[in-house]
Amino acid sequence: MKEEFDPDLEEAAEEGQQDELFEHFGFVVDKGQTMLRIDKYLVDRLEKTSRNRIQMAADAGNILVNGKSVKSSYKIKPLDRVSIVLPYPPRRLEILPENIPLTIPYEDDDLIIIDKAAGMVVHPGHGNYTGTLVNALTWHLKDLPLFQEGDLRAGLVHRIDKNTSGLLVIAKNERSHARLAKQFFDHTIRRVYTALVWGNLPEEEGTIMGNIGRSTRDRLKMAVFQGDEQGKHAVTHYKVLQRLGYVNLVECSLETGRTHQIRVHMEWIGHPLFNDERYGGDRILKGTTFSKYKQFVENCFALMPRHGLHARSLGFTHPMTGKEMYFESSLPADMAAVVAKWEGYVQGRDPED
Repeated sequence: MKEEFDPDLEEAAEEGQQDELFEHFGFVVDKGQTMLRIDKYLVDRLEKTSRNRIQMAADAGNILVNGKSVKSSYKIKPLDRVSIVLPYPPRRLEILPENIPLTIPYEDDDLIIIDKAAGMVVHPGHGNYTGTLVNALTWHLKDLPLFQEGDLRAGLVHRIDKNTSGLLVIAKNERSHARLAKQFFDHTIRRVYTALVWGNLPEEEGTIMGNIGRSTRDRLKMAVFQGDEQGKHAVTHYKVLQRLGYVNLVECSLETGRTHQIRVHMEWIGHPLFNDERYGGDRILKGTTFSKYKQFVENCFALMPRHGLHARSLGFTHPMTGKEMYFESSLPADMAAVVAKWEGYVQGRDPED
């Protein structure tokens, strides 16, 4: 039996790269499946979808196998996890209200501030259809018209990654949404992050400039492109807060807001975030060869099983009153514990390390 699939597959391929991808179709290949080109395989699995359309989607990076984009010539193997992702949510996606506890430092009639825990996805998308911040907001704000229509991005004017903790502002009505969105567009929102990065930065502070776009090698990653022909303009300012031997605690201020901006910019200058699995920070990049040190780093990874990034502060003009608003969030327990371990390491290490 063939599966139904969104008929706009080829349109998405023509639109090119987008910042957000949503899974429209996914399955695990049967154990007994013989090796076969994926375009031939999908023609037999998808309703009303030509081989040419599938090939176009593969060329655009919209067909993933085990999380990585593949060409139409890829030969599927038993137990491969196949996904088809597109730059817009499935039309069938329904936002279900979920009674998920939220940390709310501030709320009024026009906006709400959320201090998001690491591990929570902001809105439903590829592989995450429940348990998101949007599901929680749809429950918490269920009496408001903006959150009664099942809009995937209701109230959202920005977002932070699943494994980034910290502050977000959410609009509670259309007027607030428009005015907050304008502040983000004008880059007048003041956002400061605290990051734990590998290595010792050569300068106390600096600015990273480099266009950011989706990686041509891995559709789940972003990359920095030199020149103006690819990617979007991105600027990150940083300042070293604390030097902790083989890692630095750094303050990052965003001038622009691109997907994975701090993560990809810090990787680009050779200082990926500590324990950032996607950008290579989840292995020992600096330090000694001693087994005791290796165990120390692994213990840190276990203590904070996510990348070291926290959206620490948020400043903006209130969309209705015009009052200047400022919020700050303490370093979460897991990140604070890892920083404390590095402080202890620096104080107690052998000078020869």
